[in-house]
Amino acid sequence: MAQRSAVAQLPDEVREELERRLLRSSFSGYEDLASWLQEAGFEISKSSVHRYGQQFEQRMAALKVATDQAKTLAAEADDDEGAMNEALLRLVQTKTFEILIELEDEKVEANLPKIGRMVAELARASVTQKKWAEQVRAKLQQKVDAYASRNGLSGTQAEDLRRELLGVVA
Repeated sequence: MAQRSAVAQLPDEVREELERRLLRSSFSGYEDLASWLQEAGFEISKSSVHRYGQQFEQRMAALKVATDQAKTLAAEADDDEGAMNEALLRLVQTKTFEILIELEDEKVEANLPKIGRMVAELARASVTQKKWAEQVRAKLQQKVDAYASRNGLSGTQAEDLRRELLGVVA
């Protein structure tokens, strides 16, 4: 098994502060960051900080791509029958798979229960959303039918109203 990164072994609060500093410095100033860590009592070389910084920058870039993809989906998707939720679920599943591939075996084992719960919760949310959308669609269908009957709409007029309200021909 590969040796764990010295930076990965830092206490969470120190590593999080390092990540904030990496972001503020636009992933530069590794000597200063290594000096800061040494002053805080951690013997970590500039090279180790640089390697960690590169990996962290790649993760941030991947997160930005995923965020941009989700924003595009939100802006472009007509959310009939939960299409956006399904697309987001697929995106999260894909990104989770990519993360699992990148993580060290030890980290995967430690986080697998959390990842499994996250995926299960997303799947449950998707099913719940689909049921809700179907219930809303059925109620709206009933209301359109009642309205068409009360107001003497022709079949074509009722179909046009359904299409306008439901986005589909019922």
